[in-house]
Amino acid sequence: MQALRHYLLAVQFFTRIPVTGRLADWVGFSPAMLRASSAHFPGVGWLVAAAAALAYGALHWALAPNPLAPAVAAVGCTIATVLLTGGFHEDGLADVADGLGGSYDRERALDIMKDSRIGAFGAMALVLALLAKVSLLALLGAHSLSAALAALVGGHVLSRWWPLWLVRWLPHVGDTARSKSKPLADQISAQALAAAGLWCFLPLALVWKAQAALFLIAAVVCSALAAGHMARRLARRLQGFTGDGLGAVQQVSEVGFYLGAALALGPLALWVAA
Repeated sequence: MQALRHYLLAVQFFTRIPVTGRLADWVGFSPAMLRASSAHFPGVGWLVAAAAALAYGALHWALAPNPLAPAVAAVGCTIATVLLTGGFHEDGLADVADGLGGSYDRERALDIMKDSRIGAFGAMALVLALLAKVSLLALLGAHSLSAALAALVGGHVLSRWWPLWLVRWLPHVGDTARSKSKPLADQISAQALAAAGLWCFLPLALVWKAQAALFLIAAVVCSALAAGHMARRLARRLQGFTGDGLGAVQQVSEVGFYLGAALALGPLALWVAA
């Protein structure tokens, strides 16, 4: 029951799904509980992936055989995920882009990231990230509906595991007292990190079964590379992570998963066959 409380707290924190009234009273809240709920972040990805897959599948089915059906479905599922999460991670990506792009000075970059207004770098990053998602999901859907759905399931879950590695290996920086990620400022335990990994096992196994080993391997590798790139930039520029940085890692690694999946169905498949 304690694990269920932690899971519902993660759902409450990272989505717009209402956990209110008596249910909220039963779940409770404390910084320690929110820290423990980090083990269930990929589990929140299950809900987001389900919403995205449902929206994509419904629109693809309703509009088929129109050749633009995959593109419309990609836009629809992206809207569904933004509505479900409130654009929580997208906001983090925009803030990080503004901070890192706006100044090479560490303290100035952190100050820029606290500003609620979006700047040129944040706008460009947000637009390009959304375009990358939509175009890659449309490309996957043009290949097959199952490929797009598999990518959505794997991408949304795995991309919520990589940020926890930042919490494990990097210190929290910035205005800790005002940060939404303050309860995560302490290092995540190895047990919580392993529990979060277990949330990823079944979705990734389904991706393997629905597609092929190459599809899964390429998607995971590209997602890991994207997360690693963002982690390296945060470590070099900020010497640690912020809540916005965790959101940026999630967004970039999600796009990386879709890119790897698309490569597996195109150039990589031809190279392996040769």
